[in-house]
Amino acid sequence: MHDHLIQLFFLIFSGAAVFASLALFGRQPLLVAYIALGAVIGPHGIGWVSDVTTISQIAEIGIIFLLFLLGLDMQPQTLFKVLRQVTHVTLISSLLFGCIGFAVGKVFGYTPTESLIIGIATIFSSTIIGIKLLPTTALHHKHSGDLMVGMLLMQDFIAIFVLMFLSAGESGSPDLLQLGRSFLALPMLVGFSVLMVRIVLLPLFARFDRIGEYVFLLAIGWCLGISEAAASLGLSREIGAFVGGISIATCPFSQYIALNLKPLRDFFLILFFFSLGSSFDISLIPEIAAGAVLLAALVLAVKPITYHYLLRSHSETDSLAWDIGFRLGQNSEFSLLIAYVAFNASMIGNIASHLIQGAAILTFLVSSYLVVFNFPTPIATNDKLRRD
Repeated sequence: MHDHLIQLFFLIFSGAAVFASLALFGRQPLLVAYIALGAVIGPHGIGWVSDVTTISQIAEIGIIFLLFLLGLDMQPQTLFKVLRQVTHVTLISSLLFGCIGFAVGKVFGYTPTESLIIGIATIFSSTIIGIKLLPTTALHHKHSGDLMVGMLLMQDFIAIFVLMFLSAGESGSPDLLQLGRSFLALPMLVGFSVLMVRIVLLPLFARFDRIGEYVFLLAIGWCLGISEAAASLGLSREIGAFVGGISIATCPFSQYIALNLKPLRDFFLILFFFSLGSSFDISLIPEIAAGAVLLAALVLAVKPITYHYLLRSHSETDSLAWDIGFRLGQNSEFSLLIAYVAFNASMIGNIASHLIQGAAILTFLVSSYLVVFNFPTPIATNDKLRRD
């Protein structure tokens, strides 16, 4: 078992290094490289990695850390100010994108529940691609960066509630009683988290703040501990991690914790995206190709135009509206996560799950090229567009 796990990690991370290098030369987001690696060397490819179950179980930690850091970056005062500016835009666009995804699902004969999940997965834009391709100066010091982050955070909130809904659907359709319990459990978890932070965590941080290793360890313990508390209340571990992150967002050490946890998060996210790729059955491409291409084409065409129109209606400039529209003109890693969770909860079938994944990957690829070749990014091929 020991040698087997080492060999798995060797194949995944050495292969990821090679594929990531190719992706960077091709101006592609790294998560596409990890998904492609999984598809190539996984059980549906050449079969070098067959133990996908072990990798998937380990990879779930990456999603827990992703949502923990998302909550950790949310300063309440700044968050509320930005969200007031973008709520209208985000809700209207989400409704339109959801209807497009639902319509595509119905056209290709998927069940109402599957079509609904396809529609929900179409709502979100990629936080990873959006932030990675945005120049640092715009991200931290410009109005465009504030708008983008606000819209992505609003979508992330919607995604959290979607995951809560899916976590109540383990039997194949949502259990309304379980869903009600989940909504009641959420304020209990928030209250418990705030109380524990004030009584236990903040005094410990204040007393041992000079020991960086201890701060790092305490943050991981809190993240995983509150995740397990959420699971015991009938919520998902991901929701618990999100609540745990928000609860210490105002802590003086929050940025230090976020900075030190990001490499650990990235380590597990590589495994997560690899596991998604390895579970992608290439033989199903003929069955999903038409639907995935149509859905991806609609997303790539409609999202930039919709965001442009809505932002212009809020008195934003024409150039800024197009810039943000194209930067958010793809599906999201949350789309992949929703497909993963919904399939495990037996709410959608294998074909519908692959349709969502295939459309998302296509939008990652095309959208990245559109942004890199037309707008300022850290990896632009044109010197005039390259911005750090």
